[in-house]
Amino acid sequence: MGQCGITSSKTVLVFLNLIFWVEDEVDSSIHKVYDEYNGTNTDAPSRAIDYVQRQLHCCGIHNYSDWRTTRWFKESRNNSVPVSCCRPAVVNCTGSLARPGDLYPEGCEALVVKKLKEIMMYVIWAALTFASIQMLGMLCACVVLCRRGQDPAYELLVSGGTYA
Repeated sequence: MGQCGITSSKTVLVFLNLIFWVEDEVDSSIHKVYDEYNGTNTDAPSRAIDYVQRQLHCCGIHNYSDWRTTRWFKESRNNSVPVSCCRPAVVNCTGSLARPGDLYPEGCEALVVKKLKEIMMYVIWAALTFASIQMLGMLCACVVLCRRGQDPAYELLVSGGTYA
């Protein structure tokens, strides 16, 4: 029981450390993935970016203008962002930067970090709950052991000179 408590405490510390590490790691990873985007939706970076932009209702890293610095934007030369940046209520959205009102205004990096922190907080709370239950169990065991020496109702069972 004690080993599980130590392990869950270590888990909490690891996740607390991860919360601070996540922002830096997401920042470098998201730039890399945006640079690898090719718009075909057949490779993992393209699918991931399109999925995140649709699910989190975001566009670009900080906002939709971040797409201007990507290799895909420079090669396509159509002055637009991926269609996954389009708001669902807008009909016939092409992702054109000439109509920024059709696009999600918020960038994805902050939303991804926020979502990861939310998930990690659930894990931390679960680990803390588990550790608290273990501490309560150890406290109950200590109370029983302390009372055993003071209360005559707690006697050792002796059978034939050996302890049962």
